[in-house]
Amino acid sequence: MAGSGNRRPPLVADRRRKAKPAAKSKAKATPRRAAKSRRTKVRRGPIGWLVALVRWILSLIWLLVWRSTAVVVLLIGLGVFYYYTTLPPVENLLDARARGSVTLLDRDGRTFAWRGEQYSQLTADSVSPYLKNAVIATEDKRFYRHFGVSPRGVASAVKINLSEGRGPLSGHGGSTITQQTAKLLCMGQPFDPAEWKDEAAYEADCREGSLWRKITEAVYAMAMEARYTKDEILTIYLNRAFLGAGSRGFDAAAQRYFGKSAAKVDAAEAAMLAGLLVAPSRFAPTNDLERSQNRARVIIGLMAEQGYITNAEAAEARANPATLSAAAEARAGGYFADWVMETGPDFLTRDTTEDVILSTTFDARLQRAAEEALDHIFKTKVREGSKAQAAIVVMSADGAVRAMVGGRRFKGVVGQFNRAVMANRQTGSAFKPFVFAAALELGYTGNDRVLDEPLTMQIPGSGAWSPKNYDGKYRGSASLTDALKYSLNIPAIHVAEAVGRENVRRVAEDFGIKSDLAAGPALALGASESTLIEMTGAYAGILNGGTSVRPYGLRELRLKGDDTPLIGQEGGLGERVISQDAAEQLTWMMHQVVEGGTGTRARIPGREVAGKTGTTQAARDAWFLGFSAHYVTGVWMGYDDNTPLTGVTGGGLPAEIWQDVMSRIEADLPADPLPMRPPPAPVAQPAPAPYQDNGASSGNVPQPVPQQPAQPARQPDMAERILNEVLGGLLGRPQN
Repeated sequence: MAGSGNRRPPLVADRRRKAKPAAKSKAKATPRRAAKSRRTKVRRGPIGWLVALVRWILSLIWLLVWRSTAVVVLLIGLGVFYYYTTLPPVENLLDARARGSVTLLDRDGRTFAWRGEQYSQLTADSVSPYLKNAVIATEDKRFYRHFGVSPRGVASAVKINLSEGRGPLSGHGGSTITQQTAKLLCMGQPFDPAEWKDEAAYEADCREGSLWRKITEAVYAMAMEARYTKDEILTIYLNRAFLGAGSRGFDAAAQRYFGKSAAKVDAAEAAMLAGLLVAPSRFAPTNDLERSQNRARVIIGLMAEQGYITNAEAAEARANPATLSAAAEARAGGYFADWVMETGPDFLTRDTTEDVILSTTFDARLQRAAEEALDHIFKTKVREGSKAQAAIVVMSADGAVRAMVGGRRFKGVVGQFNRAVMANRQTGSAFKPFVFAAALELGYTGNDRVLDEPLTMQIPGSGAWSPKNYDGKYRGSASLTDALKYSLNIPAIHVAEAVGRENVRRVAEDFGIKSDLAAGPALALGASESTLIEMTGAYAGILNGGTSVRPYGLRELRLKGDDTPLIGQEGGLGERVISQDAAEQLTWMMHQVVEGGTGTRARIPGREVAGKTGTTQAARDAWFLGFSAHYVTGVWMGYDDNTPLTGVTGGGLPAEIWQDVMSRIEADLPADPLPMRPPPAPVAQPAPAPYQDNGASSGNVPQPVPQQPAQPARQPDMAERILNEVLGGLLGRPQN
């Protein structure tokens, strides 16, 4: 028993047996895994495969997206780096102009007009804080917080474009100031005249709005953000932006519209300038001041909303909107400035690459007088809606042009046709003073008489020509003074034929009428064409005592910053054409035209003035030209398409316009007398011999010829004696 009690249990075997259940358990687990595997296979039916496919596609998309993004980021980084390395110093980017500017100064040295692209440098620090904030509030309120591109701004612009029925990239662009600056810089591509037709084509390409151009613009903008400070970018923008009226940059625009630096503009002026950015031509205050002021009110609201100005400042700016400077308000000298630009050398005016200063003969006071007079007459004495045109030139006796109106401006009409210098029109009786000037120069006087009877002349190749006086009446005979005073046609023809058409033509040409002059007897009646500036210049020669003038407007041309003139002119006097005595007698005769003849509507009480009317066939042109002791003024009226005027002659509306202009001009001047003298007292003379047409075919019809008085120092030559003997005396003067 004891042995059996001391026997120990088989521990190892027991442990092995205990391990068997574990093995059994393991064996039993295999079927469960198999079942699980079977269940998984069951789930991978159609739905399972679809889920797996979606997961695979999403994984692939994610893989492509992050890799593509990495590639795009890398490409953008390379693009930014490339542009970064090409960007020059800021100061090299401020002047955007391919052309220079022309600043025109009046006779007193004040600026009155600009041509070309004006430019004055400024910085973001030197500009008025109002202007700086107005630009940021209007164009890019997050300017100081973005990296050159504003995703929020782009998204907002796309939303607005779609809501307005446009394409996502059409209309609002969501561009930041930096992107706009990149566009102004044309992404670093300079203007090349060999590649582009002109600067306008170059800028149009720079503004092209394709998707690729916008991407390039964004990359360039980020490069600028890396290269420059925010204020440097803003400085480039403020200097390069085009703001209408030839103004490049805000300082030039401030000078152009307000006559002050951009550093001194107030809130209202700053808002008006910032409002130009959206559409410079449309909102230019010189085109429509009210529209520009309304746009400025919107900008003022944005400035107040964003905290740049207080509500009190906003109210003050709205109550006192910006107005134009005197020069900009008057738009003074537009026609005159264009004419002066045409008279200067191209490379220093129209095509200049330099900044040029032109000192001119322009007088702003006289220009206002001419414009206001024209406006007054058309408003009070011309039917509403009339398309009749008029032109005015005011000139000194030496040919210095002081004022010029090239025509009435009609709303919506683009471009300026300067009728004062471009329109060749028949002169009518305004030409007659040159006929009588030739006679006076040959020794006749205003008291000499000439036939005034019905006349028929045989014109070679045209047949019989029977001119008539304007009123259809004949006086038998008339003095030369009365013939001019009442603008009698028949006596004018007789005088021209007597003294010789070539002499008349020479006098007119020497006085400055360069247009082709008629060859036939109608020359005396103003059948030839001329321009208003030529005719006014010719009348200036009468006022100054018989010396020709060349109308001029340019006194001095110099480069900006240089005091040495490149071109200078002191006057326009030329050669003597007729004697001073003849000129003074002719002035007296023209004075009678105003005092009691066809030009009485031009009379100015208390002033001595002289002039001559002119009306062409069918009243297609009406003229009045005349002068005081101080100025010569010419007025033309008519239609551009040669439509006849209704009820208008040179002694009517043109004379009234002239009188209004000269009354305004003379108001502040002393009542100086005209340089004139009456003709010597007449001597007893026989009755005029009757005129007979002998049918000559030379075109210069032989007839009784007015003869010169005997001169002690000169005896008539053989030709004169033959003419005296054969033809007699049309004027009834004793023969030599």
